[in-house]
Amino acid sequence: MSDQAEQERINHVYRQWHGGAGLARYGWHRPEIVNQQAARSRVLSRLLSRTVGPDLSSVRVLDVGCGNGGFLRQLIDWGATPAHLAGTELQQDRLDHARLRTAPGVRWHLGQLDAFADNSVDLVSAHTVFSSILDEDLRRELAAEMWRVLRPGGWTMIFDFRYSNPKNTNVRKVTDVELLRFWPTEQRHYRTLVLAPPLSRAMARLPWLMPELLAALLPPLRSHFVYMARKES
Repeated sequence: MSDQAEQERINHVYRQWHGGAGLARYGWHRPEIVNQQAARSRVLSRLLSRTVGPDLSSVRVLDVGCGNGGFLRQLIDWGATPAHLAGTELQQDRLDHARLRTAPGVRWHLGQLDAFADNSVDLVSAHTVFSSILDEDLRRELAAEMWRVLRPGGWTMIFDFRYSNPKNTNVRKVTDVELLRFWPTEQRHYRTLVLAPPLSRAMARLPWLMPELLAALLPPLRSHFVYMARKES
């Protein structure tokens, strides 16, 4: 599959999920989504404080496939300076949504990473982006571009799926072997998190501590991971 064909496939899939279909399954108000976001925030905050440091005010960040800008808004809440943040997207409506709901000063870019200079950011992130890319060459190209824009001593952050979903052929898991091949470095962190969505939905009406305990006691049931790798100086 050509890069252009893969990009068109991804755009088509995301357009289908906009609005009603996506909101019905992944709406912010759903109990399992609330629990997942809480677990994700805990892991991300710990890893960020250990890597880029607890003071985010001077950290330059590029969020690849930023969607509605949620991660960048989280960073602003944690002290990041909007003018030091940037987000990229392939779809204009998602970028417009992010711009409308995020503090002024953030740089928004429609398209690829070629608009960003080499060694220009301290943290480059991608949240459930690589699993949406089925083509191996395109995954590798994106990983190389993320590494290019990252300054020596900076960190990548990947949040994505550990397992493929047999009911959704539009996504494919990201393996630890791929992560090491994309970003070969000695300094790295890998954390699993989030109870698998079918279990989360089934337990959504139970006290929040129940799914938390299940995820804590049985790591194989965690469906996602966060991976951070430091670009050597």
